Amino acid sequence: MAERILIVEDEQHLADGLRFNLEAEGYDVRAVDTGEAALDLLLHPTSGAAADGFDLVVLDVMLPAKDGFTVLSELRRAGQFVPTLMLTARGRAEDVLDGFAAGADDYLPKPFDLSILIARIKGLLRRKQWLRTETAAAPVAAAVERAAEGGDTFRFDGKSIHLDLLQIHVRGQIFPLTLMEANILRYLVEREGKVVSRKAMLQEVWGLREDTDTRAIDNFVVRLRRYIEEDPAHPRHLLTVRGVGYRFVARETL
Repeated sequence: MAERILIVEDEQHLADGLRFNLEAEGYDVRAVDTGEAALDLLLHPTSGAAADGFDLVVLDVMLPAKDGFTVLSELRRAGQFVPTLMLTARGRAEDVLDGFAAGADDYLPKPFDLSILIARIKGLLRRKQWLRTETAAAPVAAAVERAAEGGDTFRFDGKSIHLDLLQIHVRGQIFPLTLMEANILRYLVEREGKVVSRKAMLQEVWGLREDTDTRAIDNFVVRLRRYIEEDPAHPRHLLTVRGVGYRFVARETL
């Protein structure tokens, strides 16, 4: 069965071109030109193909009425975590950071090369498999235990991180993760006990320049603390290293 992609783009010629080329790649594609129409399809499917859901969304930032940031924020708040590639204006850093803060999984500045867009889409659709294989190959600190059931799962302090499922299990609850949240958490967990700078995360997790505003990293850490900390205001695992960045600690040291 072909993977399904939703294009949310109000420039008709661009939407038509994207649809034509993605269908030529073998995807099942639908296009809408407003954020409201996208939310209706993604949050309130009624019947037919729409009820089967989408595997990926290509979402433009500049839309009439509800812009892409608002659309994505509403999706994430509603528990819809479909991988989302945002199309940003001229690659402005503020657009990229706002998109990540809203829950985007990747971004691409306009104008873009079609081959790069297709490569990004294929990358997002493969990301869960990559999450599994990367962990199998990467060394993980001894303080973080690989769960007995195997897979891309780690346990610490009574908590379970299921990166292949994009979930955190804690306090009897299951919290869904976006792909970007999972990537940041993986980056910190694999460096357990080490200080990680904000700039390093921007470069190595997101591929952004060193001079980019780092506040989006702080926003992600705040969200992750809400999942894994008993008291997010006084964290025990995701620690701030003032003036530098963060350090993940699996177990408190006395």
